[in-house]
Amino acid sequence: MQCAKCITENPDTRKFCRRCGEKLSRVCPQCGCENLPDDYFCGECGHDLRKPKKTPPIDYSQPESYTPKYLAEKILTTRTSIEGERKLVTVLFADVANYTSISEKLDPEEVHQIMDGCFKILMDEIHRYEGMVNQFTGDGVMALFGAPVAHEDHAQRASHAALAIQRAIAGYGEKVKTDYGIGFQMRIVLNSGPVIVGAIGDDLRMDYTVVGDTTNLASRMQGMAQPGTVLLSRNTQKLVRDFFDAKPLGKVALKGKEEPQEAYKLIKSRAVETRIGASVAKGLTRFVGRKREMEALKEAFEKVGEGSGQVVGIVGEAGVGKSRLILEMKNTLTEGQYTFLEGPVPPLWRPDAVSTHPRRAEGILRYRRGRPGTRDQEEAEGEASSVG
Repeated sequence: MQCAKCITENPDTRKFCRRCGEKLSRVCPQCGCENLPDDYFCGECGHDLRKPKKTPPIDYSQPESYTPKYLAEKILTTRTSIEGERKLVTVLFADVANYTSISEKLDPEEVHQIMDGCFKILMDEIHRYEGMVNQFTGDGVMALFGAPVAHEDHAQRASHAALAIQRAIAGYGEKVKTDYGIGFQMRIVLNSGPVIVGAIGDDLRMDYTVVGDTTNLASRMQGMAQPGTVLLSRNTQKLVRDFFDAKPLGKVALKGKEEPQEAYKLIKSRAVETRIGASVAKGLTRFVGRKREMEALKEAFEKVGEGSGQVVGIVGEAGVGKSRLILEMKNTLTEGQYTFLEGPVPPLWRPDAVSTHPRRAEGILRYRRGRPGTRDQEEAEGEASSVG
């Protein structure tokens, strides 16, 4: 069953979407009536809901044709805040290895069918991490992360998407090998750099001006990528080195570039998901200042202990130390005095689906009024376990 909100395919036994948490229902294509997920026939008109629903073909030249509804809505509602802005983005180039040879061996209709399946995988994984497919190239795609939907972790999202694509294509390649007798692999390259975002139309088309070598370098590197691998530029590797393992390939000569360029092979993601987690793993510098902010947090915590519920919002630009402040506050408290629930939203979850995330409470400190082993503590831990 396909989710009407995020277009994700779900097993027929599911009542809620596995990707976005939206309640699933079967909408009768004949009368439009909503039915339960496991209904075989429409309760209003009796139409057989098991018959495959005819979907219009995707028009790869029209972004609104292939962009999930939830992502399109986010782009259109936030576009005024990004239009005209200079943004750091990560560009993803993906193409099929030995595409010319494949085209020579197979009928054009077979090639078209293979590429449709390939494009579905590419779009699913890119959209999953809120990237935007900017261009279809016949044998691959170009996508942007960080615009038109702004994300400070654009390089991480692109890296997660690239690895997910290669995992999915490995399985898809086996199917292609069985059905058509040919190998099928992809090459992916990532590079990060600035662009100036122009107008974003109602049809989701985005005008942008490349600053420097952002797209050109990725395009040049694509030719040296090995089938089945993900290649990173030095620009991207610097942004994700705390979160992913990458193998240095040294400096490589690229056509059109005077100086050799550093390249890295992306291997896998690490357990670290946040910048503060990466900083802790490397070793933190001494915490200084923030006396007023720490006193405000301690005062709020003390009020909770007196029975007065508190909500504290910590707002600031990326990198000013919000997460560090919470970490230092946590370190001042006695273990067993509180329950700490942390829910950083990893890239595969959309912000509007946080409420369905197993770790959806972000930075919650709950004062334990009872001593360890008491009923109050057991109730508090029971509430925490119900969150996940």
